[in-house]
Amino acid sequence: MRFLETNSPVTTGARSVSIRFRDLQIEMAHGAGGKAGRRLVEGLFAPLLYGNSPGPLGDAGIVDLGGTQVAITTDSFVVKPVSFPGGSIGELAINGTVNDLAVSGAKAEVLVVTFVLEAGLPSSVLEAEVRAMAKAAQAAGVRIAGGDTKVVEHGKADQMYISTTGIGRLIQGITIDPASVRPGDKILLSGPIGDHGITILLARGELDMEADLRSDTRSVLPMIEALAQAAATGIRWMRDPTRGGVATSLNELARDCGLGIVLQEERIPVHDAVRGACELLGLDPLHIANEGQFLAVVAPEYADVAMNALSLVPGGEAAQIIGEVREQPAGSVLITTSYGGSRIIDMLVGDPLPRIC
Repeated sequence: MRFLETNSPVTTGARSVSIRFRDLQIEMAHGAGGKAGRRLVEGLFAPLLYGNSPGPLGDAGIVDLGGTQVAITTDSFVVKPVSFPGGSIGELAINGTVNDLAVSGAKAEVLVVTFVLEAGLPSSVLEAEVRAMAKAAQAAGVRIAGGDTKVVEHGKADQMYISTTGIGRLIQGITIDPASVRPGDKILLSGPIGDHGITILLARGELDMEADLRSDTRSVLPMIEALAQAAATGIRWMRDPTRGGVATSLNELARDCGLGIVLQEERIPVHDAVRGACELLGLDPLHIANEGQFLAVVAPEYADVAMNALSLVPGGEAAQIIGEVREQPAGSVLITTSYGGSRIIDMLVGDPLPRIC
């Protein structure tokens, strides 16, 4: 579930709301971050929890506590397998929450953690994940204030699920608002896409393919802090393209700002292993999840300084300007090729790679 990007009162159920969600049951696709998930959030959760006009949805909610604004986010991690090349569920749980706050213009300060453990889970596996969480939290500069533990029957939780809730302090000078996006703004991508989703798929052994590929799970906060220091007033919008990938994140932006997003295919960094796996499976790398990359929209006059700032941060060396905002096609994402062709890129439909985060 995504959050309101600005303060909004929570309804008590007394007012009349319009429920638009008509799916007869919940499917895996509702958790994939694409069209089905958006139907669920906008058609059921938002009307009942926020009223009929919730406004744009983002990765964190901004709330006022006695005159002090803070950002808050929560996420659950159900990745299978729990350990994979480049990371594990424990590391992912910390980085994912830190990143949701970072792209909302906030630095994570404190987290609380909930474990849902499956009876029969080896203690060594749990210890390894707690150690991974502690290491990731230390690297991200965030404190873990507490949490909760529940145990369910054997076979009911795929070893473990982890939920994290984070509170962050707003980074001075950054305002994230899709309404501020203007034609001519540049689309920045921090690095290669699709590594996480394809790594998880290969780790399951479901694809007869070998590749030297690792998940990109990491904190993007250092890159965003560098970007803010160099170009804070030029940052219009940010998002970490997790479930649903780059295509879904940019389609949500296009819909929220009412403008068109035009991408240049040859400028989008994709590792050969990811491209090969996607071609084999009939997938688009733009729909594959990432856990250590982010998108940003910056004013054109800040594009060069923003790119320079990212290139100087470890992990940001492969950052690219992959496109720009235009008036047309309004509300849509268009990708152009070096051969002069173009096509519309839609949100993710269905769930081709379930349980990836």
